[in-house]
Amino acid sequence: MSTLTTRVVLIGSTGLMSTDRGADMLRGLTTITYLADDVAAARDWYAEVLGTEAYFARDAGGTLAYAEFRLGDYQHELGLMDRRFAPPQPDHAGGAVAYWAVDDARAAHARLLELGAAPYEEPVERGPGFVTAAVVDPFGNVLGVMENAHYDDVLSALRR
Repeated sequence: MSTLTTRVVLIGSTGLMSTDRGADMLRGLTTITYLADDVAAARDWYAEVLGTEAYFARDAGGTLAYAEFRLGDYQHELGLMDRRFAPPQPDHAGGAVAYWAVDDARAAHARLLELGAAPYEEPVERGPGFVTAAVVDPFGNVLGVMENAHYDDVLSALRR
């Protein structure tokens, strides 16, 4: 059985990740990886959702085992990996939902449902400038979307 290895390297403005200050330990999002039994189908579905093609792909054993998209303001990576290569899951794993920034969480949620995702979390206003929603993609992954005023503020400050 072949193995698939994905390596992510983080390089900050200093060239190294500082561990001296707790605030710098998690520097930002690099890659979110979703699992699929059929990576080619997942790649095609996400290409439709995102309006762009995957920029990277890797085969293993003659089938597509990994595909990756770069998206958004920071070119974050969304990877789609063959479920065969997933690490073992802990017995008591906590639930985590990664929320992708969108301009309109309600519209994004509706579009994902139209494209075949299943409902998971209807749009919820969490406070002024913060709305979350989530779906389950056709491959069993939770995909969160969020209007986030903080994200918008940070992006605006970086563009000055």
